[in-house]
Parts: sequence; C-alpha cells; structure tokens
Amino acid sequence: MTSFYGAAFRKVVKAQIKEVFKIKANLLVRTEIDILENEIIEQYPDVLDILLRDHTTQKNIFWATDNYEHLGEAYCFSSPILPALITGDNGNIIMPRVHKDKILQQIRSKEMAEVFTPSWICNAQNNLIDNAWFGRENAFNAEIVTTEGFRTWEVNKEIITYPEGKTWKEYVRDTRLEIACGEAPYITSRYDTTTGAFIPTENRIGILDRKLRVINENVHTTGEWLKAAQTAYKNTYAFEWQGDSLLLAREAMLITFIENYTFKFGKEPLLKSIQYIAYIISWNIWQMDGLKGVVPNTCGDKIETSVELFGEIQTKIVCEGCKTDNINKHNGIYCLIKDWSNKDLKTGKTGRKIKFIDVLKKSRK
Repeated sequence: MTSFYGAAFRKVVKAQIKEVFKIKANLLVRTEIDILENEIIEQYPDVLDILLRDHTTQKNIFWATDNYEHLGEAYCFSSPILPALITGDNGNIIMPRVHKDKILQQIRSKEMAEVFTPSWICNAQNNLIDNAWFGRENAFNAEIVTTEGFRTWEVNKEIITYPEGKTWKEYVRDTRLEIACGEAPYITSRYDTTTGAFIPTENRIGILDRKLRVINENVHTTGEWLKAAQTAYKNTYAFEWQGDSLLLAREAMLITFIENYTFKFGKEPLLKSIQYIAYIISWNIWQMDGLKGVVPNTCGDKIETSVELFGEIQTKIVCEGCKTDNINKHNGIYCLIKDWSNKDLKTGKTGRKIKFIDVLKKSRK
C-alpha cells in the first residue's frame, strides 16, 4: 500500500496506534452510536456473518488498511475480517471514526483521504437532490442557523405531499448511490460523524432515513411495511474501500431498519426479516476501489510464470486499465452488485448479478 509517510515516521506512528488501541481496550464504553459486534452476535444469530460477506469474491470483506496490523497477521491489510477478530475480547476493535484517537484519524485522512462530513452538510446536499425530485424546497426539513451560529435543520412535521404524477412509492423506488461512503452519513444519519452526537429517528436526514420516513407515513401494517422497506434498501447503494468503515456503514443501515420498525410498531422485527435486510445490505454496500471498479488491490502489473524447455520464464503483465486510465481495461476483480429489478437468468430468482462498471456504461449512453 502506498504511503505519504517515510518509513521512520510510519514506525513511530504505528507504535502510537498500538498504544491507542491498548488504551481503548481498557476504556470500552457503550454509547448510542457505537454498534457492538458482540451484541449483534448475541441478539441476531448469523447476521454478523451476513454483514461481513463479499459477494464478488465469495469471501469476507477484508481490512484494506494497515491500521490494525500491530494486532497480528490476521489484522493485516489483505486479511479477511472474521467474526472472531471483532467479537469477544476483541469486541471494541472496530469503532466509529469519531471515537478513534486523533492521531489515528489524521493518519487515515492522510493515507486514504478519509474526511467525514458534518450532518448539516449531508442534509443540505440531500436536500438538493430532493428539491429536484419534488420540484420544491424543504420537503423534509428547512435548513437553519441557530442564534449561536450553528448550522442545523428544522424537521417538517407535516406528512410529505407529492408533486402531480408522482407517488410515495416512486420515491421509495428512486435509486440512489453514495460514493466512497465511509460510515455512510449520507445514507443514514444515526449520528453526526464529526461530533458523535446521536440523532433521534424522527430527525434524521439520510437518503435511507427519508425513504423510511415516507414508508412510516404511508404504511400501517407490518407486512406491507416490511415489503416497502425491502424496496427502499434494494434501491439504496454505496461503496467503500476500507473494510472497517464498510462494516460500520452496513451495521448502521441494519440498525436503522430495526430502529424504524420499532419506532413505528413498538417492537423489533422478526429475526428472519432482519437477516434478509442484512443480505440486501451485503449486496448493495460493497467493497471497491472506486477509481477502477475492482476489489481493492486486485489490479496492477502482475508477474506471469510459464514453464518452457529451458526452465521457468517470468513475464510482466501490464494492467492496460492502469496504463491508459480506462476503467474497462483493468486486470483486477471487477465488483458485482445486484440489480433487484430483474430476475437472474440462471436461477429465475429476483436479483440479477451485474458488474458495477456495466451500470456506468449504461448511464453514459
């Protein structure tokens, strides 16, 4: 992995990271924003396994960061994230960025350009999308500045109305994508990723939060609600490079589903419903190098060995995509996503596997 730091400085930084993790291990405190993997395993059997799945490689998502390598070989850049590595005594290893030490935050910002966006900015940008869809402003909330000078929003508590020719079902089906999603603050705003402040269900501003609000206002039976929620999740996509952030994004979306169902009906959904939403999430929120459309670090110049009469010969195979900056010519593993609107040609089941780059091709036509 390429680094902006010299070897000597990185050695010092890694030592600091190691000390940070030691301190965090002794100061585990439950907060509303931190979703604990131990609790997922205890309360929702098989769900963590589903959330860790990578459907392109048919393996687990992997760390894709050096931040945890001091914990052992199983935590190195290319190692898969396994349940045992993040549960039990290891249950506090993955945490929201706002809970990470400042040094670690700075390292991730330098190495992977990881800078999370305040919720008020996420709201303002999501509002721009909805302004275009609704043909008017402030459908969900009005952006305001407090007397102290802080930017926030005031929720529109009236039931959402729709422009002529459009319905709430069309809004739920409207397909949206967050690129390089991190912990997915544009999708679900359970907390402000810069302050750590928890945001109540009824005040949230994410893409998915808005779809679920619309469902809460228009559906009043559990069966129809679950069906509509599944549609909302199937039409919400995102990708992320780093495995820990990806898992946090997936977990946030899952807990958002549980919180909204509980908010609406006063009880949690059945385990099978939670497992199915987790399955949808594992497809729609995937690990990818966004510049190349491939699984991170699977692309680049490679050495091919062939056996000939006078022994082995090694040939350097240059990645045409990297050489020409052509996203369609990379030699890495192209990421698969699921088009839930079409049936699989082989199985006949709902959801057709397609390469993400094929979606880009269609959108350019």
